[in-house]
Amino acid sequence: MYTTSTLQINGKEFHYYPIESMATHGNIKKLPYSIKVLLEAAIRKYDGSAITKEHIRKLANWTAERNKNEEVPFMPARILLHDTTGLPAIVDLAAMRETITEKGGDASKVNPLIPVDLVVDHSVAVDYHGSPEAMEMNEKLNMERNMERFRFLRWAQHAFENLHVVPPATGIMHQINMEYLSSVVTEEEVDGRTVLFPDSLVGTDSHTTMINGLGIVAWGVGGIEAEAAMLGQPLYFVVPEVLAVRLTGALQEGVTATDLALTITNLLRTHGVVGKFVEFFGPGVHSMSVADRAAVANMAPEYGATMGFFPVDRETIKYLRQIGRSEVHLKLIETYYKAQGMFMEENSEASYYPEMIELDLSTITTSLAGPKRPQDRISLTDMKQAYQTIIRQPVSEGGYGLTEEQLGKNKNNITHGSVVLAAITSCTNTSNPTVLMMAGLLAKNAVEKGLEKPNYVKSSLTPGSRVVTDYLRGSGLLTYLEKLGFHVAGYGCATCIGNSGPLPTEISQAIEEHDLTVASVLSGNRNFEGRVHPEIKANYLASPPLVVAYALAGTVDIDFANEPIGMNSQNEPVFLRDIWPTSAEVQKWIADVIRPELFKNRYQDVYDANDSWNKISIPKGQLYEWDASSTYVQQPPFLQDLNQTPTPIKDFERARVLAFFGDSVTTDHLSPSGIITAKSMAGEYLKEMGVKPQDFNSYPSRRGNHHVMVRGAMANLRIRNKLVPGSEGGVTNYFPTGEILSIYEASTKYKQDETPLLIIAGKEYGTGSSRDWAAKGVQLLGVKMVLAESFERIHRSNLVGMGVLPLQFIPHENAQTLGITGREVFSTVGLSYQIQPGEKIKMKAEREDGTVLTFEVIVRLDNIVDVETYQHGGIMQRVVRQLMD
Repeated sequence: MYTTSTLQINGKEFHYYPIESMATHGNIKKLPYSIKVLLEAAIRKYDGSAITKEHIRKLANWTAERNKNEEVPFMPARILLHDTTGLPAIVDLAAMRETITEKGGDASKVNPLIPVDLVVDHSVAVDYHGSPEAMEMNEKLNMERNMERFRFLRWAQHAFENLHVVPPATGIMHQINMEYLSSVVTEEEVDGRTVLFPDSLVGTDSHTTMINGLGIVAWGVGGIEAEAAMLGQPLYFVVPEVLAVRLTGALQEGVTATDLALTITNLLRTHGVVGKFVEFFGPGVHSMSVADRAAVANMAPEYGATMGFFPVDRETIKYLRQIGRSEVHLKLIETYYKAQGMFMEENSEASYYPEMIELDLSTITTSLAGPKRPQDRISLTDMKQAYQTIIRQPVSEGGYGLTEEQLGKNKNNITHGSVVLAAITSCTNTSNPTVLMMAGLLAKNAVEKGLEKPNYVKSSLTPGSRVVTDYLRGSGLLTYLEKLGFHVAGYGCATCIGNSGPLPTEISQAIEEHDLTVASVLSGNRNFEGRVHPEIKANYLASPPLVVAYALAGTVDIDFANEPIGMNSQNEPVFLRDIWPTSAEVQKWIADVIRPELFKNRYQDVYDANDSWNKISIPKGQLYEWDASSTYVQQPPFLQDLNQTPTPIKDFERARVLAFFGDSVTTDHLSPSGIITAKSMAGEYLKEMGVKPQDFNSYPSRRGNHHVMVRGAMANLRIRNKLVPGSEGGVTNYFPTGEILSIYEASTKYKQDETPLLIIAGKEYGTGSSRDWAAKGVQLLGVKMVLAESFERIHRSNLVGMGVLPLQFIPHENAQTLGITGREVFSTVGLSYQIQPGEKIKMKAEREDGTVLTFEVIVRLDNIVDVETYQHGGIMQRVVRQLMD
């Protein structure tokens, strides 16, 4: 054990673990702020086994050892879940209890050992919109649709210790984390002493990084990793590289935090920061509010980083004061962080950063991103030309491949490029008062100019917390948003995760009849194909005021600088510049309405505020009463027939390719997040179970039922499998007969023959949300290996956690250079129980003509914990065996 020091704060003695005590190992003062937090956690949690002195030395001497491919552990202070990733994680814990009980063990051993918060925010959908009753109707429908899930979560809230559930209709997990859950500094009673340490967490959502804007070390993990952390196991990862971004200047008039976030996403994605910590510093940082920082930090998954970290400074204290934190607690934070050298003063000496880029905030321009990826930034001034280019660009080059004849189609004023969905939504922006007040003021100016929104634009507002509605209503601006159809439709992620609800029937018919490439504009952080709405192919991310602007225009095929956004009541042209509010106006309105009391009042009874939630009847006891007829929650099969000891690893022989993908296959492709369609395999299953199509709900809502999710694996409507050229959707070639079948049907046939399956992919396989079912689904399909050019960090870890082997082409090789078609039969050579991290093995591919290609691949078991997990067949299997010892 390492010794503590004491601080006298507010007349009370506190203990803490000083990181400066490690000065003999390195220059602690020069460490990046984020590394200091990791070092403190390692010192405090040192046990000589899971966390060793060598781990601590590596972190303390980070400036010299950062490039070594060695692991360090991290034990976060808490865990954050949402209902669609959190529910399957808690279902897994319930299944572990079942397995341990069946084997004569103690079920109570399966219990979170650190605080876990679960926020129910990913279920509500925008079925109703454009009316004062929309929110109430959507939340009522949410409760009806998801009662089976909510009953399970209510049971879990009582059955598991250290688990707190924030009920539906409260807000988005990341904003509630900012406004309520985060303490910045944590107090814990240990052996009669009060110990202080930095607040930190991991969350089962990739945008957990939003809290980095508040100076809190946090990132997204898969639910299966979170389960291990809940049960007291450290998370191991390679000693991180830290890229510094030095910000200078300030944003220009009219430029928003959204524009900055999209610009940084494009900049860092181009630079390459996958797996790195990104730390922001410089004079420009001190000109940014915490809300603006949070918008940038939120997008870390989009630019590929593990974190986008803003250290604690005076703006952190200012924000916490604004949301109602006590002066006593603010003094605690400031004193502790300064004592540890973790407080970033405006004139602080720069930390040691081996890699740094600079960005002048004054160069940022008003931007959008899309229409398929969040990193594809477009300046507003270039938007019309960018749209007209990509709509004609061949599909093979990432476009939509439309001809001039096709572009002339029009139905009920709807044509290609028409905005049929405009949504102010998502944690990235609805936590930011500046952009929301801008949207409200723009709506006010538009209404006063006599502008109206076209009827075919479905518009909605889903705030990140109830506080947002309070200040919009208090300012009077909500009235103007409502006059343009932006009524509050619910409190949750909604459109950004695909819960956008149905389009009006006549709009859907027009799109289908003429195969129209219509558009959505949303203030979200994700716009991958098939995510926002299955009928909308072009999806653009934008700030809330731009969402309102494009809703008014009704098309993305517009040059706002030179074309009017609409005509006023006197039939005179009105341009965007005529209604765009000034920064001074926005800040005046913010100062008038946002007060600490708004936050205090909303969060004083946050766990009990939803009467419908409180009335849910729940079973009692440590074991859940599984309902075989439930279409939402089923006992998962992952631990069935679990042996006391792991099965020895051996080579895979004569594996077939189930899917052959290109670059940038996302977790949305691998496990859809949108609605379940009647024609899908999941829809067919639900119909067989007696569920009506209008009650199918979304894939995320049914993640507690593996029967649904395995049928949804790789069933995204926009996924393209090279084994079936020219196709879209989850289909494949079943090689034994040459039939084109759904991926689920083909996998079922392969299972009958005990044929191991393989996925081949290009670069950045598994980008996107930290979605367990992107790994769980392929595992249940019988996929044993994924061979890709590169992997997204979280998804690679999730594959290992589910016992699926990630393999990587060696540098400068890929399927194309090797002449692989996907029709070959594959076998591994050299895979064994003694496999080492990063080891190379051989892969043999037998072609249809009988010739054999042999090539090397890298085994992406990156550390000894990965190896151990894979040896056990997955994280759940490893944890249960350890608990049974």
